[in-house]
Amino acid sequence: MKLTGEAQLLRIFLGESDLIHHHPVWEHLLTEAKAQHLAGCTVWKCQAGFGANSRIHTNKLVEFSSDLPVVVEIVDTEEKISAFLPFVDQVFEDAECGGLVTLEKAQVRMYKPGKTQA
Repeated sequence: MKLTGEAQLLRIFLGESDLIHHHPVWEHLLTEAKAQHLAGCTVWKCQAGFGANSRIHTNKLVEFSSDLPVVVEIVDTEEKISAFLPFVDQVFEDAECGGLVTLEKAQVRMYKPGKTQA
């Protein structure tokens, strides 16, 4: 797949304890992004954050949280990201979880696979 120039970045903020069908929401998003042949998807487990409920989630031992923030980032063409968005909406509805979904322009400078391991 070739991807250069104008693209779109889809960024999804949620909690690591958010589940859909007994599996993490982030894993469901990652798996479907691959199934839809999107250019790439990265899942970030964050150290701290807060969202719409203004409750701070952190990995500090004193304030241990089992619901650390997770960010899912997906980059591809605007058309492919737009086609993926209804799935994202359905996942949030089915999981009944909160979150934040953002879109922004991205300029792809390089996109290529690395050397394969023998």
